[in-house]
Amino acid sequence: MSGILVGLFGFIALVVVFAAALLIYLIGLYNGLVTQRNRFQNAYSQIDVQLKRRYDLIPNLVETAKGYMKHERDTLEAVIRARNTAMAAGQKAAANPGDPSAIENLSTAEVALAGSLNRFIGLAEAYPDLKANQNMLALQEELTSTENKISFARQGFNDAVTAYNTAIETFPGNLVAGYGNFQRAALWELTDPQEREPVKVSF
Repeated sequence: MSGILVGLFGFIALVVVFAAALLIYLIGLYNGLVTQRNRFQNAYSQIDVQLKRRYDLIPNLVETAKGYMKHERDTLEAVIRARNTAMAAGQKAAANPGDPSAIENLSTAEVALAGSLNRFIGLAEAYPDLKANQNMLALQEELTSTENKISFARQGFNDAVTAYNTAIETFPGNLVAGYGNFQRAALWELTDPQEREPVKVSF
């Protein structure tokens, strides 16, 4: 009888150890998914910093050009409108960088902004005094630097999103993701040929 009890206690102990090990493993999986989600959200915050920097530069560019480009009012206003639209889309994306519609809206707004900026800079090239303006040259250099930083930050974001999506879609992470309500995040994809062209800021 005592042998049966020892065997029973041994079996129960084995089940408890197995259950504890499984629980620890599941907690580790869950925490890993949280870490991956935090990484892509942090990666978006790096984009957000650079986008805000660019949004702050654009009014300065337009203000500097106003005195020289008096007959280009529609172009100047289009740049500001596109900047304001992109800025609003950026704020929504920053609030939830995992929301596919927010990232898609931001991408669309950024395409429109890049187009209006390229038209503005193209027109500015026809004004020699504006091209020689030291303030304009400094703003142009800062905008170029910012565009490069945005490009690198976007690549970092897409890498982090890809790692997160892979973690929630592969076994056994997909089991934990379903219970933990981990949603697939959207990449910031460049699907429009115009968006693949960087803003040309050199005069």
